[in-house]
This record gives sequence, C-alpha cells and structure tokens, in this order.
Amino acid sequence: MSENQVANKMIWTTNLRVVATVSVIFLHVASEILYQYGCIPDFIWWTGNIYDSVVRFCVPVFVMLTGVLMLSKTYELNDFLKKRFSRIILPFLFWSFVYALFSLNDKISGGSQMSFLESIKWLIHLLLNGTSYHLWYIYMIIGIYLFIPIISKWAQNATQKEILYFIFIWIFTLIINQPILSNFKINIDLMYFSGFIGYVVLGYYLSIKSFAYSKTTINLISLFLIFAGVSITIFGTYFLSKRNNDFVEYFYNYNTLNVLMSSVGVFLFFKNLEISNLKVIKIANFISKYSYGIYLVHVLVLTFMKNIKLDYDFINPIFAIPIATLICLLVSLLIVFAINKLPYGKYISG
Repeated sequence: MSENQVANKMIWTTNLRVVATVSVIFLHVASEILYQYGCIPDFIWWTGNIYDSVVRFCVPVFVMLTGVLMLSKTYELNDFLKKRFSRIILPFLFWSFVYALFSLNDKISGGSQMSFLESIKWLIHLLLNGTSYHLWYIYMIIGIYLFIPIISKWAQNATQKEILYFIFIWIFTLIINQPILSNFKINIDLMYFSGFIGYVVLGYYLSIKSFAYSKTTINLISLFLIFAGVSITIFGTYFLSKRNNDFVEYFYNYNTLNVLMSSVGVFLFFKNLEISNLKVIKIANFISKYSYGIYLVHVLVLTFMKNIKLDYDFINPIFAIPIATLICLLVSLLIVFAINKLPYGKYISG
C-alpha cells in the first residue's frame, strides 16, 4: 500500500471513528426512552425509537474499524501483547474500578449493609462481569484482540474470493439464527463463522475492495442501505413492541441483517466521503485521539447529567437528545484530556 493510500485510509477511518463515538453517546441518551413503552406519550417513544434506530450502526462500525486498522498489519506476538493489548487493558481496568466504586457507593447509600469482605467480593464480581452496562463491548473486543494476531495472517494471505467465502457464511449464520427461521436450522455447527468476528473481516474486506462504480453510485447504494436498514429497525421494533405490549429490542440486535445493512451503508459512505475543511479535520483528529477514553467515561458523565435532570426530556426530546449528547461528548472529552495530561495519565485515560 502506498503512502497516499495509507494517508487516505487514516483520514476516512478517523472521520468514521468520530461518527461512531458520537453515535454511541447519542444511542445511550435516547435508549432510556424505549424501555418506557406504554408508560410515556407515543410521540416521545417514537422520538427515542427513531433516534436510536438511526445510530445502531455505531458498535458494528467500531468493530469494522478494528478490522480495517489491524488485519492489514503483521504482528510479532510479544510486541502485540505488550503494546496493542495493553492500550486497551489498562484504561479498561482503571475505569472498571471507578465504575465499581460508584456502584458500591450507591449500594451502601441505598441502605445495604455489607461487611468489608462482602464489599470486596461484590467488587470482584462486578469486575469479572462488568461494572457498567456499556463495558460489555470491551469484554467482547478483548476476545477479538486475542484472535487478531492469528486472523491477520490469514487475511493478508487470503484472496478476496476466500475472504468473501468467510463473509457469505457469516451472513448465512445471521440469517439462520433469526427466530423466525428457527424451524429451518440445519444441524451444522457454524459457530466459528458467527458473532462480531464477521464485522472485523467485513471491515477489512470493504477497506481493500475497489468497486467498479462511480462515487455517485456508491453513495446512492450507501444511502439506500442506510435507509432500508434503519426503516426495518424503526418499524420492526414498533410492530413487535405493539404486538407484545412491551418494548421488544429484537431489531436492535447488532447481529441482525437490518443493522448490518445500515452499518455497511455508513461505512461505505464515509469511505467515499472527502472532507477538506481544515477546522473540521482538526476537530475530528482531536476527538478521534481520545475516542476510547470518551467511550469508557461517557456513561459516568450521563449518570451525573441525569442526576441534575439534564437528560432526554429536560426540553422536547427532539432537541434534548442531541443537546445532551453534545454536552456529554464535550465533558467526557475534557475529562479524558485532563487525565491524559497528568503524569502517567496516558496509560489509564484511554
């Protein structure tokens, strides 16, 4: 790959990472509405459903970016574990402990009586299983990182046809694992092609694939995939929730075809997008640099914002959700930036 190709890849992947980072916060601001189906006005619930559905691509795109940036490189195992792996683990452990302490404080403040030994056991349980709901992603990505030194060698030596072979079987597993097709499942173990690893391979493939279409055509295809995927998510969620008289998040699952469609659409759109505004580029680079730390800390910021009633309904949700997202982004960025400037802070800030 030439220096220009590498530079171009870094530009669009930076933009895509920023969009995914903002979208994760946006999703978490809006998601609280969804679980109140039937208990809040329909307009508010629909606002949350539409907003949340639009940004469901965020996690798959993060995983696809892992494939783009890591499968194209060759790693010495020791070097990978010391440098790459530690960049994830140390900030993860630090923020996990912070969330655990806040959880312990909430539990004690709520009147729970625990001895010192019971408190330690409870903290260990939290650290093993996740001290905050959003940290499931880090547990998942750690598992993928452990596999990167192995799968990267395959990806670099495989033909595009062989990579497509893997992707097609992965998509097939997404299809047959849908509940509506459960009666048609065949007794073949395809677990090796399932889960988020497919997004890793897909991201790598789409990054190296040169399509024989004009930019306009690619953009149209991208927008169609986004529109179709988001529409299925919105209306599928509504109809299932209405049928069950309770919120059903089936179409929100990241391993569904509708989320896959919107994720591929967003990925291709930003791969094809050229941004020349220097201020926008500078801001994107700044946010991208601290994106991991922002992800780790943003739920803590959202919790404090909720305590001061600065959440999805401090004004009309149509405006409150984007405003709360922006505030959370800026505060999270400031926290991570400040920690990063402390001695050894860069090792724990994220």
